[in-house]
Amino acid sequence: MSAAFGALVRRDLRLALRRGGNSLQPLLFFVIALALFPLGVGPAPEVLARIGVGVIWVLALLAVMLSLDRLYQADAEDGSLELLAQGVLPLELAALAKCLAHWLTSGLALVIASPLLALLMQLPGEALAPLALALALGTPTLTLVGGIGAALLIGARRGSVLLALLVLPLYIPVLIFGVSAVEGEVMGLSGRPQLLILAAMLLAALALAPFATAAALRLALE
Repeated sequence: MSAAFGALVRRDLRLALRRGGNSLQPLLFFVIALALFPLGVGPAPEVLARIGVGVIWVLALLAVMLSLDRLYQADAEDGSLELLAQGVLPLELAALAKCLAHWLTSGLALVIASPLLALLMQLPGEALAPLALALALGTPTLTLVGGIGAALLIGARRGSVLLALLVLPLYIPVLIFGVSAVEGEVMGLSGRPQLLILAAMLLAALALAPFATAAALRLALE
């Protein structure tokens, strides 16, 4: 079963690499949109530092969501989803494997790029490590929760718009605690409580989201 899980992750990673530009869309959107903010609000360091954490988190949230509508759609169109449902790997673990591959090609890149982009937004040095850690805990949760919406909207017209309406309210707690964790460190307060809450959200998503996603995929296959 572990071999099947790893094979599915490798398959999705290879497909993402073959698509090239599509897999880089979240990172390109994140970088380009963030680079526009200093042009729009001005280069004043105090202004950029004040809004920087919130801007980075909002753009990271939107970047993760950018490619979620295709998470299961391509498999549904070519019949791979039916094969996954009939394979040796339970559909819950298959959903978890696909979410892991999606995060490795989207969320992980955002985590790696976040310190450099934090410097672009004039954030102080003490914000860099908490920001990367908060994104490392928060972006997998965004992918897991978004995967439920992507499974529910298989075959739907204008799926990306519906997906945004469906999952954005569920993203708000991650956004709030992710921003407050970094701002707490910048203000000299401990961001550990918020980071622990983000970790708890991730564990809850890991425990519950695969089952909800599998149920939605079975509905789509009926």
